[in-house]
Amino acid sequence: MMGVLEGVVMELQDCALPILQEIKATADEREAFTDIDVAMLVGAMPRREGMERKDLLKANAKIFQSQGKSLDQYAKKTVKVVVVGNPANTNALIAMKCAPSIPKENFSCLTRLDQNRAKSQIAAKCSVPTSGVKKVTIWGNHSSTQFPDAMHAVVVKDGKDTKATEAVNDDAWLKGDFITTVQKRGAAVIAARKLSSAMSAAKAICDHVRDWVQGTTDGDWVSMGVISDGNTYGVPEGLIYSFPVTLSGGKWTIVDGLSVDAFAREKMDITAKELIEERDAALEFIGN
Repeated sequence: MMGVLEGVVMELQDCALPILQEIKATADEREAFTDIDVAMLVGAMPRREGMERKDLLKANAKIFQSQGKSLDQYAKKTVKVVVVGNPANTNALIAMKCAPSIPKENFSCLTRLDQNRAKSQIAAKCSVPTSGVKKVTIWGNHSSTQFPDAMHAVVVKDGKDTKATEAVNDDAWLKGDFITTVQKRGAAVIAARKLSSAMSAAKAICDHVRDWVQGTTDGDWVSMGVISDGNTYGVPEGLIYSFPVTLSGGKWTIVDGLSVDAFAREKMDITAKELIEERDAALEFIGN
């Protein structure tokens, strides 16, 4: 694997990134995590042919148990952690559970890729650039149960803010193909290129970390998988669940006060149920 990692180092060098000063390639968690400010946990065990879901959860629970313990021991207590490797929400929860000295709020999982996918679908439907689509929300799990929600989204067209529901003007699409396209986009990419998302995932990770550090823009929010404790949307506590959040000063705040109709409630509950099942199975594997 170190050979593959050296290839990644060469690619990073060849990008000639203006703020990149040094690269250290290592397979040692202590060396990787000592005094770090940000951890992007990209690697995870992929599901192989014939593998049961519980086997996948078990394999990844061990990986993120180890990484969580190493973060707890070596990283700064202010470290910001974003988990990308799937099942990302539950992997983030395992790492969080195994790093009790680091605040729960410092652990997150990536649902920005799903949000970017949702924005691009609405932008194409309304013939606007993606920069003209705001306040799209991803609720729940980074899986096919996630709920891409455009009911509170805004489309900027001809210089004016318009509700996405009015700009799209196709309720059946917003409650049907829009949702399933985003839910199944990762599988569609794999079917097309025989590999999982790479460029779009990397872009989403950069978006996630940039906004966490620099803050969200006024009048908009982003989606992040964060700890559900204390939320006002009826989502069970003790989950890493994707919510709409604003960010400022390196801290996230769940956007409160959004209306949730019966359609949304059902979708939000379905994805929460899956996360509860994943959590309970994974915590059993690590004896927590």
